[in-house]
Amino acid sequence: MNFTSRILPRTADVRVLLGLGLPVIVVQVGMMAMGVVDTIMVGHLNAQALAAVALGNLYFFGVAIFGMGVLMALDPVVAQAVGAGDHEAAARGVQRGVILAALLCLPASAMLLPAESVLGWANQPPEIVPIAGAYCRVSIPGTFGFFAFIVFRQSLQALGRLRAIVAAVLIANLVNAGLNWVLIYGHLGMPALGAVGSAWATTVSRWVMAGLLLALGWRELRPVLLPMRPGVSDPRALTRMFLLGAPIGVQHQLEYGVFGLVGLMMGWLGTTQVAAHQIALNLASVTFMVPLGLSSAAAVVVGHAVGRSDRAGASGAARAALACAVSFMGTTALAFTLAPRMLAGLYTADPAVLALAALLLPLAGVFQVFDGIQVTSIGILRGLGDTRTPMIVGLLGYWVIGLPVSLLLGFRLGQGPVGLWWGLVLGLVIVALFLLDRVRRRLQLPLRRVHIDHVQASTGFSPTDLGTQA
Repeated sequence: MNFTSRILPRTADVRVLLGLGLPVIVVQVGMMAMGVVDTIMVGHLNAQALAAVALGNLYFFGVAIFGMGVLMALDPVVAQAVGAGDHEAAARGVQRGVILAALLCLPASAMLLPAESVLGWANQPPEIVPIAGAYCRVSIPGTFGFFAFIVFRQSLQALGRLRAIVAAVLIANLVNAGLNWVLIYGHLGMPALGAVGSAWATTVSRWVMAGLLLALGWRELRPVLLPMRPGVSDPRALTRMFLLGAPIGVQHQLEYGVFGLVGLMMGWLGTTQVAAHQIALNLASVTFMVPLGLSSAAAVVVGHAVGRSDRAGASGAARAALACAVSFMGTTALAFTLAPRMLAGLYTADPAVLALAALLLPLAGVFQVFDGIQVTSIGILRGLGDTRTPMIVGLLGYWVIGLPVSLLLGFRLGQGPVGLWWGLVLGLVIVALFLLDRVRRRLQLPLRRVHIDHVQASTGFSPTDLGTQA
């Protein structure tokens, strides 16, 4: 049975997907909740603090997102090994993930240091640049904790063990909210640090999250973390794993970068525009966590199916993930369209910011469904081992088509923030349609495991094939 042989997913496929997907969604929403809490608590100071945190977060994730993507190579590597019953390959994958996390945090930390100069060069509002720069510098100590958490999370997801991830994220959210209350506003005898206090709260919370996950998931993680397997630090194998994950990182960078660049363009228009853009994007990002969780679950379930050479299982998981994502995002699109002012009012009472955010939210509603399609398709392709296609499609859809349209509408035709967002919508629609077609085509090809430790002559696999094998 191939992907096109039926449209609606089977109940059994939906049950398997949601069994993994619902806890992953809780985790994704929990991680996003940290940013939402930061934004809401800082937003009640003033629009300047809100814009500074938006800009600081924009810069931090613009730097860190490549490393996040590289570490998602754990999805096909570990999930396919688990599906094939290859415990040693799974353990080597996890251990190499830890090594890559340590290596990746070095350039990421170095790039956070000059944030203030870079943001000033990017012609951002001068009243918020120093605060955003300080936010980024304070975020540096949390970089490795952030990457380590991703390694442990992806590993436990591939192993099908999610309870520890949910508990760690929920506890870390409570810690983050409490530290925000203390450090932003200056309670319990602490100085009121404002937006920078939010950065300190997030940095501490990232280490809490990583440490808790390691402790709570130790029973499952210990067999794949200890003892160190022979050849784990082999530079050739590490390079192959990096090459598998690098296209994921680039794809994330391309997608995040175009949204980030539009955020910088909002800064050219003014502080109100930055704050309104942040509110609309933050709300869209909250709903995005659901299909993102489904995408991660699809990567694991499809990867398991590839490991056991189960074409019907891979196709069924793909259909189930896409159906669930489209259903949910269609519902949120209606909410964004029908109640934009009420939703924006959760973040600010500033009349100018509120009015502009209420104009942008219906546009976010337009691309909700397509956002769900594209991210879910990426997860399916990642489970198949195809990490290059999303990178290429993202380059064309977001940067070659979407961004020029944003510039044309936003500045040349004078549509301002609304015009900038319409370019994002167009790029997202194009990416979603191309990736959906790619999923259909790849599920009609033979299923083939990704190999990191050796080259299998019988399959014709070579290191240059990394990211394209399915």
